This record gives sequence, structure tokens and C-alpha cells, in this order.
Amino acid sequence: MTEPVTPAAAMWDERYRAAAYAYGLAPNAFLAAQSGRLRAGMRALVPGDGEGRNGVWLAGLGLEVDSFDLSSFGVAKAQALAAERAAAINVFAADALTWDWPEARYDLIALIYLHLVEPERRIVHRRALAALRPGGLIVLEAFRPEQIERQAAGARGGPRDPALLYSVEALREDFSSEEIVVLEAAEARVDEGRLHVGDSAVARAVVRKR
Repeated sequence: MTEPVTPAAAMWDERYRAAAYAYGLAPNAFLAAQSGRLRAGMRALVPGDGEGRNGVWLAGLGLEVDSFDLSSFGVAKAQALAAERAAAINVFAADALTWDWPEARYDLIALIYLHLVEPERRIVHRRALAALRPGGLIVLEAFRPEQIERQAAGARGGPRDPALLYSVEALREDFSSEEIVVLEAAEARVDEGRLHVGDSAVARAVVRKR
């Protein structure tokens, strides 16, 4: 029996229904900047990968990639992008909150604009850490509360609900048990498709599991 479509999945389905890729085809710039930390054969997970731009890019580097998203339309477009680029990637539909996260499987988990309210954010970050092998990395970028001001100035991107935006202080607390390699509040000129555009307030982290 087909599972019912949740309101969140329906919202993302509507966003990804069009033929154009809402956030473009290029990987997130902060994730791409970590390429020196990556090597072929690493096992990677990309939750909330949307239309697949980040997972397909990682697969192109020779990583073994699992990529999932709430939206069936996003998953279909990720599969199409992987096929077009001859990238071997395992793409499937799942919810980060209800997915059966494995233990100590991955060398990299990319959390790129995966915005959740605080209780859910903590749950997913805890599960992501458990899914990493010792020495594995989390690479994260998310919009900060200051993004609301950037939106008023014309930037496109990020939730308009402050409860869904991430502060550096909250991320430091979430990952306090691990080695924080990078943690910063940054001002970024974002250019990702038609929905992430303009001067933006972001939080960035690279965390290594002890």
C-alpha cells in the first residue's frame, strides 16, 4: 500500500515538480570547498538532498553515496541527474525523522540546508553522529536567523520562520561531544538556481566524530 503524502512532502513535491532544477545543478559551494577532505571509496550520506545536486557531485568524486529526500519528484530528478552524469548513487525517498538510521556506516554526512525546528534538529544531528564511523565528518551549511533581514533586502532562500533557522551557538551545543573543525557565521553570496540567490547569512560547520 502506498504511504500517504505528508504536508511537508507535498510542499517539496510542488517545489520540485517543474522540469527546471530549483536550486541548480552545481553542488553547494561550502560542500565543494571540502573536496580536499574527501577521497574515492568513502561512504557518504546526503539527507534532504532535494533534486540530487550534492549527492550526484559526491558520487562523481568516486564516493559511495546514499541520497534521500521527502519528495518523490526530487528523488526522480536526482535519479535522472545521476543517469545523465553516469554517477553511481543510491537515491530513495525517506524522511530524516523517521528513517532507520544505521550505526557507524558513513565517512561523510552532508547536511546542506536541512532546516528543522529545535527538537527535531537535535534528534537528526544525534542520529547523524551515530551513523558516522569514528573519524567521519559532518559538513553542514544552514541559514542563520539573520537571513530574515537578508530576505527583506531581496535575498531568496531559507525558511521565513525563525524557529527553523540555525545559530552557531546551537550547532556548537549539538556537536559539543565531537571535534569541531570549522564552525562559523558567514556572509555568503549565494547563487544556487532560482531559489537561493543573494547576500545571505549562513552558519557553516565541519565536525569530526571522535
